[in-house]
Amino acid sequence: MQIRPGTEGHLKQLTDIYNHYVTTTPITFDIEPLTVEDRRQWLADHPATGRHRLLVAEEAGTVLGYATSSPLRPKRAYETSVETSVYLAPEHTGRGLGGLLYRALFEALATEDVHRAYAGITQPNEASTRLHERFGFRPAGVHHEVGRKFGTYWDVAWMEKPLRHP
Repeated sequence: MQIRPGTEGHLKQLTDIYNHYVTTTPITFDIEPLTVEDRRQWLADHPATGRHRLLVAEEAGTVLGYATSSPLRPKRAYETSVETSVYLAPEHTGRGLGGLLYRALFEALATEDVHRAYAGITQPNEASTRLHERFGFRPAGVHHEVGRKFGTYWDVAWMEKPLRHP
């Protein structure tokens, strides 16, 4: 297995993984599946270097999962804060892959001007909460019933982690 920056060649598989969570879980608040074309700009917004990364775990040409750091908010004063996430192909959960992806992501971010990482976790999601706690994230608050999906209102717990400056 390799962990490396995501490329155009990964885009179809990345979209398929994400759409699994769109259609079957409240983990993401997208409601409708996305097309590869919908995700093309997202891919472009995550280059191989910089604050906003996309790392894929790949084995024999198959994407097993990915981790990203993305802008927290669009205003410039937020630029040294990122929102991080991990998405795994459903058949590859529970094997420690999320931890491997996060380790690689935070090692890459250690060389960037990033002050804080944030994660929004739709509740309940004990596995994601434990993963983030393992990487030093701490609770930062809860947005109660902030999103409605599948006819239910969902809370999102926010966690934060300080990062080293380069």
